[in-house]
Amino acid sequence: MTTPLQVTARLRAPVTEVDHVRGPVDAPVTIVEYADFQCRFCGAAYRNLAELLRQRADTVRLVYRHFPIANLHPYAENAAAAAEAAGRRGRFWAMHDWLYEHQDQLDPVHLSLGVEQLGLPADEVGAEVARQAHGDRVRRDFVGGIRSGVDATPTLFVNGVRHDAGYDLADLLAAVDAAANP
Repeated sequence: MTTPLQVTARLRAPVTEVDHVRGPVDAPVTIVEYADFQCRFCGAAYRNLAELLRQRADTVRLVYRHFPIANLHPYAENAAAAAEAAGRRGRFWAMHDWLYEHQDQLDPVHLSLGVEQLGLPADEVGAEVARQAHGDRVRRDFVGGIRSGVDATPTLFVNGVRHDAGYDLADLLAAVDAAANP
């Protein structure tokens, strides 16, 4: 009798200086999240990851990567593009947070209002979204996710290894603590 081969998915796209990162650069634990702004499961993970970063501020850095599932979430690609446009202006994380806190308002009218609420130029951001000025960035994240075995959102990698346990706070804390103290 043979034992089935256990394959652990690994992150194939290393973290670089162009990634969106929250937390200390030298944190012992890096979580890479592939997510979709319109996905309700990503919205739940957002709240838990925010609390994780609060509770393990010196231990964790979070890297956010786009994985919009456009056939299920019609506003996800534009939301990702708006986040990138905000990022070009130094406001990626502010837009990221607004998008997750207003997941039911990602249509073009509300998205434009959100951009304005953050003090960003809505007409410029809207034009960048319309002409898909940040499409290459979003596609690069998406392709990196595919290469790493991402097939749903949210998908998390803890220190380069796919985290297949849940994304509730207790599971995240346990994964971070185990990775920080191998």
